[in-house]
Amino acid sequence: MPMPLEYRQASADFDAFMKDLVTTSMLTSSHQAYTMLQAVLQVFRHRLTVAQAIAFANVLPPVLRAIFVSDWDVEAPPKPFVGRNELMKEVRAFRHDHNLSTDTAIEEVTATIRRHVDPATFERVLRTLPEKAGDFWSMGQPS
Repeated sequence: MPMPLEYRQASADFDAFMKDLVTTSMLTSSHQAYTMLQAVLQVFRHRLTVAQAIAFANVLPPVLRAIFVSDWDVEAPPKPFVGRNELMKEVRAFRHDHNLSTDTAIEEVTATIRRHVDPATFERVLRTLPEKAGDFWSMGQPS
């Protein structure tokens, strides 16, 4: 079996993703955007069971998938979904001294991820997760 194209192109696809995220967020570097991306992904991951998180990770491109599961304490119980303001406080608290996440980091990461995944598959997986998971990845400001 030949190497899957998604793995062969993973670095180039991730570079394109990061350029898109820098543009979307209006941050000045991919280093800033990476920390914001990592924070948003981990804040979301903290609210899923291992099985739910693996299902979600499987719809992400390979490098995003790796970022999503890296440094994971799989023994930690899932946190409850909370309001957007509380979620953003968690995003900003991640690697606080190196975090320049925007006030709309979740929406910017959401918009960028949605441009780099299969929309139907992404929505299908979100429907299998807790209801608030879909709110997290919505383009608006859910209550």
